[in-house]
This record gives sequence, structure tokens and C-alpha cells, in this order.
Amino acid sequence: MRVLGIDPGLTASGYGIVDVNGRREALTEAGVIRPGGRELSARLRRLHQAITEVLEEWQPEVVVIEEVYSKYRHPRTAILMAHARGVICMAAGTAEREVVHYGASEVRRALTGNGRASERQVREMVCRRLGIGSHRGDDHAYDALALALCHAGRARAAAARPLMTSEAAR
Repeated sequence: MRVLGIDPGLTASGYGIVDVNGRREALTEAGVIRPGGRELSARLRRLHQAITEVLEEWQPEVVVIEEVYSKYRHPRTAILMAHARGVICMAAGTAEREVVHYGASEVRRALTGNGRASERQVREMVCRRLGIGSHRGDDHAYDALALALCHAGRARAAAARPLMTSEAAR
């Protein structure tokens, strides 16, 4: 299974592609899309084009997008992120890909066991699980890889459940 994780944003959107084969997880590609410019519609158009290119080139089966989160005092942040998420969902839908959403604390808990883990702890777990050592890079790309790994773990657990249920019934 090939999973594309996306950390959405209008200034920078991280993406990370992980190939999953049983319990093996391998980094395929990661990067950051920086739409640039001041006009919202132009940034959204460039983000859509870039995500569409990633989808066409890498052909993921599943697209995992971080859910919108904003502190009550900053609702504008959530609204702007929702614009980016909408464009990403549209690109994935047009490419007929399954779209899954996880909150940041759910991803942190899945990778580290703690929903309040630091960015550094999440990055370390991403590096450990993908066997890539500690590299310097953009936090947005690491967040996207964390999303992909979270989904890989959830998909593995879901696939194992029917086996456990049928064995218990015997």
C-alpha cells in the first residue's frame, strides 16, 4: 500500500509518501510545496497543481490529511487551513483516491504513545520507523510522513482485527 500524508498549509504544505508492505514501511518521497504569492486564489491554484502532480507521479492508494485545528483565539488560522485542505481533498477526489483525516494529537499518540509529544519526539519516531537517521529537514515534511505512518499503523490494526475475531469464534 502506498500512502501519501499531507500537512496542509497555504505558506507551506508538507507531503510524505510511504510504501507499506506488511510490517515493513519505506520512505518513497517527501517534500514541501510552497505556493508563494499574496493572492489567496493564486496560492490555492498552485497548491492544487502541485498536489495533482504528486498524485499523478506517485499514484498513492490513500491520501491522509491533517484535520484542522486552531485555538479559539485564532479562528482565521483554521479558516485559511480549511481552504488548503479543501483544495487537497478536491485534488485527491479528482484522482479517485481514498481520503482519510487524523488530528495532530491522534498522530502523535499513534507514533509516540503520547498525544502531547513534542515535534522532536515525533520526528525521532518518523526517522526510527523509516530507518532514515536524524536528518535536517522541514518540519512540514516530517509531519506529513507522521500522518502516513499513523495511517499505516491503523490500517495494519484494522486488517488484523477480523483474523482475531474469527479465531476467537472457533
